[in-house]
Amino acid sequence: MQAGEDGRGRDNSHGRRLCLPPNRHNTVCRMPRTVRARTASMPQSVQPKARTTIMTHACTTPSAHLADVRYEIRGTLARRARELEAAGHPVLHLNIGNPGRFGFRAPDHLVQAVDAHLPQSEAYCQEQGIEEARAAIAAQQAARGVALADIDRVFIGNGVSELIDIALRALLDPGDEVLLPSPDYPLWSAATILNSGRPRYYRCLAENGHLPDVEEMEALIGPRTRAIVLINPNNPTGAVYPRALLEQVVALAARHGLMLLCDEIYDQITYDQARFQPLAPLAGEVPTLSFSGLSKVHRACGYRVGWMSLSGPQRDIAAYRDALQLLAALRLCANVTAQWAIKPALEGPDTIGALVAPGGRLYEARRAVVDGVAGAQTLSLVSPSGALYAFPQVRDELFPDFDDSAFALRLLEEAGILLVPGSSFNVEHSRHLRLTLLPEPAVLGGVVAKMDAVLMRMIERVPPQSAALA
Repeated sequence: MQAGEDGRGRDNSHGRRLCLPPNRHNTVCRMPRTVRARTASMPQSVQPKARTTIMTHACTTPSAHLADVRYEIRGTLARRARELEAAGHPVLHLNIGNPGRFGFRAPDHLVQAVDAHLPQSEAYCQEQGIEEARAAIAAQQAARGVALADIDRVFIGNGVSELIDIALRALLDPGDEVLLPSPDYPLWSAATILNSGRPRYYRCLAENGHLPDVEEMEALIGPRTRAIVLINPNNPTGAVYPRALLEQVVALAARHGLMLLCDEIYDQITYDQARFQPLAPLAGEVPTLSFSGLSKVHRACGYRVGWMSLSGPQRDIAAYRDALQLLAALRLCANVTAQWAIKPALEGPDTIGALVAPGGRLYEARRAVVDGVAGAQTLSLVSPSGALYAFPQVRDELFPDFDDSAFALRLLEEAGILLVPGSSFNVEHSRHLRLTLLPEPAVLGGVVAKMDAVLMRMIERVPPQSAALA
């Protein structure tokens, strides 16, 4: 047995980490080197503090997997927002697409279904989910044109987040690669890394309407590539992928023998002439996992109900389906109580259509952001065609060396507005920020005006004014 400089021991025969007492120099727990480098340029007030507490056992050293994992949607800026609130300063939280925090409620028929089935919710259910819920999901898939849709190919989880992890855990060997969009929803990157995979990013640039270039995607494919991830409608950009583009991606996956993973949680949230096209009906014999849930369309985030549906020829997906079932069984089952809302959600009345139509609250919130950016001196925007977010961009001619994290901090401290920097979505040299469209339209119009005002003060080199000092 040998101990490294960090005080950890490894069993030479099995490579297992052992729990050893600290060496005579004492073991100090610090941020991983990659994290220190990434945060060195951040303002000192929000830099993560190095952990210098003397440890009693080296077995509490965090996993090296976490060095490249981040989730800044609820990260450093969100912690700073809580500090400001604790000091009595109001903060408008536009960092999370959480409908219940903005006055939206789950539809009554979902609430009633959950309430009516409480007596049937006290035992574990089958690991894939209750049968009537899976049958409703399979029926929706069949109605959309998915061949061989069946309840045995449906898995219900504690939100799509859990299912993303399960899907990648069942698929990846160490060093395998997954093609992800940039920007992405950062959980996809995190789950890839935590399951020993390697993200490879294809760009979805504003100048291309935030749509991917299939030739660029193909150039990233190598011998270790296993899958392509699509997020449609897209978080954070609001792009809705046209059928022709999806058909090109399917053809690409077929040529290279890749699996398709499509996050469709915003499937019914589209605006104006945009139309959502599910991927699985186009994929044919290409193995495909389609993800959706109750959180967004049905405004039931706290229910933590998501599902994934597997499609493709039985001969190609059987072993993978069994791997998914094994992983589902290891965590016993998803929350039973909220699963009773799935069937009425999919078979009941449409409760989202009025919200995304002209005059509806989400539509008018989007309009307020689009109009506000059009009148701003410092911002531009590809108008979102779907989902619950806008992804405005700071004009490059005005800020050649723009730091999106530094601006987000200044906006928080001067205006009490919490947004998410575009770099949090794995965008290099980001000039973007994401804000949710869930507040009232008048509120969002004011948000854009305040963003523009703070940016103008930066141009005029007015020093920052922290709310904590005001």
